Amino acid sequence: MSSIQSGARGALDRSPGSFVQYKWPAISALAVTLLMVFYRWFQQTYAWATGLDSTLPEFDATWMKLLSYELPLIGIMWVGLWSWIWMTRDRHLDKITPQEELRRYFTLVLFIFSYAFAVYFAGSFFAEQDASWHQTVVRDTSFTPSHIVLFYGTMPLYVTFGVGSFLYAMTRLPKFAERVSIPFLLAVTGPLMIIPNLGFNEWGHAFWMMEEFFSAPLHWGFVVLGWSVLALGGLLMQIMMHITELFKRMDAEGAV
Repeated sequence: MSSIQSGARGALDRSPGSFVQYKWPAISALAVTLLMVFYRWFQQTYAWATGLDSTLPEFDATWMKLLSYELPLIGIMWVGLWSWIWMTRDRHLDKITPQEELRRYFTLVLFIFSYAFAVYFAGSFFAEQDASWHQTVVRDTSFTPSHIVLFYGTMPLYVTFGVGSFLYAMTRLPKFAERVSIPFLLAVTGPLMIIPNLGFNEWGHAFWMMEEFFSAPLHWGFVVLGWSVLALGGLLMQIMMHITELFKRMDAEGAV
């Protein structure tokens, strides 16, 4: 009987609650969802009423005011989140326990989920909406109701989570601190490079009158860089291998 009880005490608790902390990822996903709903509501309410002519005072009062709020806010988020991750980094990664390392892996996965969630909204809904807007209204400025939300709102937002998750892995997990993960690097830098590609896109549209087909050569950069987010599949495979190794290690050590 005593041997059975000691074996039960030595069994590894594999329940999600032992390793996963849902609070901050849930708050993050909720905040992203609410922001996207706000953007959609704002466009529905003001796009046709004040967004058709950038020379009107009403355009400045609504759309340029939105731009003046979101750019500084996202800039503060970049500096604040990335600085906090770096300043609070673990300087003794060789001493963390397998249980703590496992917990950090689950935190990383949820961090990446927030990143992918934001990328989905930017690349799927608002990007397609942008092309539809230009096909219908045509462009009279780089700052259109669709651009102010897509280019200067949702895309910088997903960069916040992408770079943040990369920094988190590099500063909290030994495997990612030892060497750079190529899938992780592709999944983060590809969508990140869409932002400088925006400048090329606006420059091209300023000099060439062209249809807003997504297959147009001017948009190829968006396609290639956007597809790089598929490298997240390779990253998740790496994470699963590392987690499997940790479980085997914990079983061998009889960790609780």
